[in-house]
Parts: sequence; structure tokens; C-alpha cells
Amino acid sequence: MQQPTAPELEILKLLWLKQPLTARELHDELAAVLGWGYSSTRKTLERMVTKEFIACTSQGHKNTYTALLDKMPTLAAFVQDFAKRVFEIKEPLPVAMFANSKLVNASEIANLEQLLQDLATETTAPRGNTTGRND
Repeated sequence: MQQPTAPELEILKLLWLKQPLTARELHDELAAVLGWGYSSTRKTLERMVTKEFIACTSQGHKNTYTALLDKMPTLAAFVQDFAKRVFEIKEPLPVAMFANSKLVNASEIANLEQLLQDLATETTAPRGNTTGRND
């Protein structure tokens, strides 16, 4: 799966929190974070639709956007990739580091822990046929 860029992740985080949202609503809420003009927000939304990160629904003259990527698997992959590339950590990350997160609630912590464990196991598995199938 292709990872979202940092600005795309900001858009996804807002959509996970409250969706659907129009391009204008997304832009207005993220203007201080991204520092973009409205046209840049629209172009990024178009790219995210193409990448199938979000869906666009037309309602009259308005387009509304919803997240297609599930929050927990996306965050787990993003965090694991960052830990691996930047800190060269291949083991599962401690979920305690997410305890005060505004993005992850208490009920999602266990799910995140399992996803991080699974991702760490995948990255340390031997190369070759890891599916158990003879494709």
C-alpha cells in the first residue's frame, strides 16, 4: 500500500474525525496547518481520490469527501514505516507511546498494538514465499 504524504495524512486525520466534508471545509480547517491556497487543497484532494485514499461524492454543486483508508491500519503502517526508516527499529513499537494521543482512543489502542505486532513480524519474516501459497 502506498503511504499517504504528510499533508495527505492531515486531510485523512480530519476526515476520520468528522466526515463527510467539502473541499472548502477541509481547506478552512487545515489552512493554519498546511498554509496552502484553496487550489492546492483541491488538487491534493483530486490526487487522493485517484490514489483511492478518499472518495468524492457530488451533492448538487458541492463535492463531499470521505476517507476510504481505515484509520488504524493506515496509522500503524505509517508509524511502523517511520520507526523502521528513521530509527531503524524493527521490533513492534510500544503502544504506550500513543496513550495521550488525540487521534487514537483507548478502545483503538489494542487494535493498534496488534497491527504494529503484525507489521513488525512481516518486516522480519524471511524473503520469498510468505503467503503459504504456491503461486
